[in-house]
Amino acid sequence: MSRLIRRGRNIDGIILLDKSIGISSNDLLQRVKHLFRANKAGHTGSLDPLATGMLPVCLGEATKFSQHLLSADKRYRVTARLGIRTNTYDAEGKTVSIRPVLLEEKLLEAALEHFRGEGRQIPSMFSALKHQGRPLYEYARKGINVVRKERPIYVYDLRLLHWNLTEVKLEIHCSKGTYIRTMVDDLGERLGCGAHVIALRRLGVACFPRKRMITLATLEGIASEAPGHPETLAQLDSLLLPIDSALTEMPEVNLGIETAERIRLGQKVAITVPKKVGLVRLTEGGARRFFGIGELEASGLLTPRRLINK
Repeated sequence: MSRLIRRGRNIDGIILLDKSIGISSNDLLQRVKHLFRANKAGHTGSLDPLATGMLPVCLGEATKFSQHLLSADKRYRVTARLGIRTNTYDAEGKTVSIRPVLLEEKLLEAALEHFRGEGRQIPSMFSALKHQGRPLYEYARKGINVVRKERPIYVYDLRLLHWNLTEVKLEIHCSKGTYIRTMVDDLGERLGCGAHVIALRRLGVACFPRKRMITLATLEGIASEAPGHPETLAQLDSLLLPIDSALTEMPEVNLGIETAERIRLGQKVAITVPKKVGLVRLTEGGARRFFGIGELEASGLLTPRRLINK
């Protein structure tokens, strides 16, 4: 057997984790980083311990583009308990009110219609949103209320999957920055009975394929055969998606080797390829090897914005 690799590796790519309930996103990130022996890792927007589902983790150079996943659309399936409101808007919080549920499907559909399309939302105090460098939940745990500004959101699709006088199950396709717990709490108030989240699963981020999700248990099972050995690491590496899989919806600009080198040197270049103005995915040569993102101006100038060190 080849020797054990103890030190960190410069491994690049994205692993689509299927997060289980009860573990924090950061704990999951650290365990994955250790399993891959990666020098650098970062997740792309945390999920509450209560939540399950897709959590892309970026390794190495892929972390440079994690912001594009933070800004991506998300899809969720949520189950809300009616009649009870909590301070955290989910089942882990303290009950703040209990009210009777008097509901008809027509009233429920009318309330849901309010959330479809463009809207505004005030984040929960029990969110990871930062205030003066600290997450809001730290203030909330000390009983400190921070005034939060409304934020614009967009709900592209909101489907009612099931309902009764106890629960409502929804599937939601929404923009970045949408807090599902807050939406459920707002829905409960519109219905006059209160509500909180009892189950939440993130079904998708951007256009990542759900079939490529993998659980921590599966990764640990692979690693347990021979932790840290090259053969084991190669098996784990085969599960990684390419760095630019987070950018597939971004227009591509393919450059020749010499032009790509000028971009790497930080120079602007003029191109004649008709593309939409804005951020573009940069590839080079006939193999169309990804090497970063640039910004295409109306003048035809291409400016480097974020490049990988390869």
